[in-house]
Amino acid sequence: MNNLLYTLKNDILFKALFGREGNEKYLKGLLEALFQLPIYIIEIITEYTLEQLAKEEKGGRLDILAKINDSTYVNIELQIRDEKNIEERTLYYASRLLTEKSQKGERYEELDNVVMVNILDYELLEFNEFVSDTVTVINKHREYETIKNQKFYYIELPKFRKTNIDINDPLNQWLALIDNNEEMIKMAMVKNKTIKEAKEDLDKLRADPKMRGIIKLRDKWERDYYNGIACAEDNAREEIALKLLKIGNTIEQTSMLTGLSKEKLQKINRKIEN
Repeated sequence: MNNLLYTLKNDILFKALFGREGNEKYLKGLLEALFQLPIYIIEIITEYTLEQLAKEEKGGRLDILAKINDSTYVNIELQIRDEKNIEERTLYYASRLLTEKSQKGERYEELDNVVMVNILDYELLEFNEFVSDTVTVINKHREYETIKNQKFYYIELPKFRKTNIDINDPLNQWLALIDNNEEMIKMAMVKNKTIKEAKEDLDKLRADPKMRGIIKLRDKWERDYYNGIACAEDNAREEIALKLLKIGNTIEQTSMLTGLSKEKLQKINRKIEN
C-alpha cells in the first residue's frame, strides 16, 4: 500500500476522496486548516464519481473546484511533476475562472473571489516555509493590498517532510494524510475524528477493484505519454548531434552541447563515416 499509485498523491484517489458528493467535510477540514477561517457553506462544483474518473483516466487536468461561503471559488490541484510552469499556469487559470464565473452586467466590485491551492510534490520556492500564499501590494506602500479577490497558495510536500512537524496543527494532520506519512497519520487519527473517517474512506477507495483499474489505466497512459516525450527529445538531440558532427565538431564538444554520451555519439559518427 506504500506504492505511490495508491496514496493521495495519485490525483485519481485525491479527487475521489476530496471531490465527491458526501465528502464535503474532508475538503472543508483541509481548507479551514489552510485558510484558518471558518467555512459555513461548501459546494463541490466538479464532483468526481467513479464513472467520471473512468472517462478522465487518459490524462487531462483533474482539479477540484469548490465554492465556499457563497462568494469564493477555490481550485485545488495536486501536482507531482515539476513542469516548470506552475506559477504562470496558476495565474492563467485563476484569471479564466474569474472570467467564467462573472455574470453578464455584473459590477466589477461584485466579482467573486478566486483562490488557487497548489499541492506540490516538489520544491518550487527558495524559502524554507512549506506553505506560501501570495499578496499583491503597492511597491512603496507594502501595507496596501491592491488585488484582493485573487490569492494563490503553494504547499510544498518535500519541505513539509523536512520540518519538525507539530501534529496538533490540523493542516499538518491533513498534509500527513496526503503525503502518506503512516506514523503521523496514526497520531492524527487519534486527534482528529474527520481525519480518521477520511483514512477509513481512503482505504475503502484504494481497495475497490474498479478504482484500482482506473488508477492502473491512468498510470499506463502517463507512462506511455512521458516515454513518448522522452523518445521525441532523444531523437531531436540525435539529429542535432548528427549535424554538429557533420560540420566538424568533436565528439567531446558535441557531448557537451547535446548531453548525449560519447558512446552514443561514436555510433552516430560511424554512420557518418559509412
